[in-house]
Amino acid sequence: MLALSDRLPGELRLFLLHGATGAGKSTLLDGIGFALFGRVPGVRNAAKRLRCDQASPNVRTSVTLEATFGTRRIRITRSPAYTRPKARGAGVTPEQARVLLEELRDGTWDVLSSRPREADDEVLDLVGMSAEQFFQVVLLPQGEFAVFLRSSSVDRADLLKKLFATERFADVETWLAARRRSTAERVVAARAL
Repeated sequence: MLALSDRLPGELRLFLLHGATGAGKSTLLDGIGFALFGRVPGVRNAAKRLRCDQASPNVRTSVTLEATFGTRRIRITRSPAYTRPKARGAGVTPEQARVLLEELRDGTWDVLSSRPREADDEVLDLVGMSAEQFFQVVLLPQGEFAVFLRSSSVDRADLLKKLFATERFADVETWLAARRRSTAERVVAARAL
């Protein structure tokens, strides 16, 4: 698998994940989605099986993502809910889902939250889009891009309006059209004099 980062004009960055089928590209993207939002995109989330069947019972399942949002360096560690063998006796016991949201300040990781709802709200503010929007824009699941391309222009426009908050442009367009009509009416009235 290859991860490529290159500087583009305006300090934008381009990342490319490339590899053969089965190399782990989707797994890597699922890890990013799970770290940020506590779930993965598409039908894989419905399976609710984020723990490897081959994992030792003593190994805690988790993902850690470090990312920079503007000037803030954030680290998110999440663990899914799963069952594990009891420490004593027979049977299994549930492990609750966990999250730890930290920020690097002056060389030290400060805990921002370990409560899922609070951490989710902070991540939403940092990322600037919901999980659904992120998965559709950034991590569009394989096969769903073709569905998006085959959808009607109205459906595509509705989705893009939602994803990119284009209401303000529609509002300006409506205002300009109203202004054009009122100006045309005044011109007609002025010529009639």
